[in-house]
Amino acid sequence: MRLLAIDPGTTESAWVVWDGARILEFGKSDNGSVICALRESAKYDHCCIEMVASFGMPVGAEVFETVYWIGRFAEAFSVVRVTRITRNEIKNHLCHSSRAKDSNIRQAIIDRLGPIGTKKAPGPCYGISGDVWSALAVALTWWDKNHTVHREHGPLFEVKA
Repeated sequence: MRLLAIDPGTTESAWVVWDGARILEFGKSDNGSVICALRESAKYDHCCIEMVASFGMPVGAEVFETVYWIGRFAEAFSVVRVTRITRNEIKNHLCHSSRAKDSNIRQAIIDRLGPIGTKKAPGPCYGISGDVWSALAVALTWWDKNHTVHREHGPLFEVKA
C-alpha cells in the first residue's frame, strides 16, 4: 500500500509517500504540482492531509488559504480516499501529549525509524527537513491508526480502514 501524506501550506505543501515500512518519496512542491500528482491517484492507495483545527482564537488569511488548498487536494484525489487528521491527533499519537512541539515530534520519529545518518551512510530519514517532518508525522499517525495489530481473546488479527 502506498500512502500519500500532505502537510498543506498556502502556496507550497510538504508530502511523503509511505508504504508502512519505509519512506518511498518525499518533498515540498508548489500546490499546483501537488494537485497534478493527486490527479494521478492510481499511484497511491490513500491520501491523508493534515487538517486545520480551531482553538477558539482569531485566524488570518493564511489559515483560510490553507483550508482552501486542503479542499482542493481532497477533490483532486477522490474525497472517499482522503482522510484529514489534526495536529493535535498527531501530537497525542506520536508523543502522548497535546503539549508536544515540532522538535518533540521530530525526535519521536527519529526514535521510531532510526538515526538520520550522513551522506556516506544515510538513515531512513536522511534528507528530510522542515515541513516534510510534519508530512511524515501525518503518514505515521494515519498508518498506525489504520494498520495496527491487536490481540483480543485469541489469535492476532489486523484491523484496516
